[in-house]
Amino acid sequence: MSLKKLIHQCKKGDRKAQEQLYRKYSSVLYGLCLKYSRNKTEAEDNLHDSFLTIYDKIEQFKFKGSFEGWLKRITVNTVLQKYRKDQYMKVVTDNIQEEEDIDYDYPDVQLSTLLQYVQELPNKYRLTFNLYVLDGYTHKEISELLGTSTGTSKSNLSRAKMILKEKLKKENINIA
Repeated sequence: MSLKKLIHQCKKGDRKAQEQLYRKYSSVLYGLCLKYSRNKTEAEDNLHDSFLTIYDKIEQFKFKGSFEGWLKRITVNTVLQKYRKDQYMKVVTDNIQEEEDIDYDYPDVQLSTLLQYVQELPNKYRLTFNLYVLDGYTHKEISELLGTSTGTSKSNLSRAKMILKEKLKKENINIA
C-alpha cells in the first residue's frame, strides 16, 4: 500500500492501516522518544502517547511537506507537553549564564554511554540539550516549547553541557 493510501485509510479510522503506520514508523519515533526520555519504559509510554495523538490529528496532515517530519514534530510536541505539565519542569530562577564551548572529543566513549548520560540529565536540562544540540532549535523556539524564557534556555543548556562534561571526564579517566 502506498504511503498516500495508507494515510487516507488512517484518516478513515482503519485499524489495520493504523497498525501498518505504527509498524512503519515506530522504530524511528521510538528513537526520538528515547532521546527525550529518562529511560526505555518512559520512551515506550511517550511513543504510545505520540501515536494516539498522531491518529487523532492525522486529519490535519494536508500532504504538504514530509509526512515523517510531521510525525516527528507531533512526537516531540507530545513528549514536551507531558514534561511541561510536570512540576519539576518549572523554573525557580532565571539565572543566565554565558554559553561556553565544551570539547566533546572523547573518541573512546560509546554512543550508548552518551545516550545514558543524556538520559540521566534532569528533565529541563535533557530537553533543552536535545532540542538545541541534536535537533537544532534556537533558544527562542525552545523557550516557547518549554514555556520558559530564552535566558533560562541558555542557562539550562550550559548546565547540561557542564554535567555531561564532568561525566565524560570521569569516563575518559576510567578508560585510560
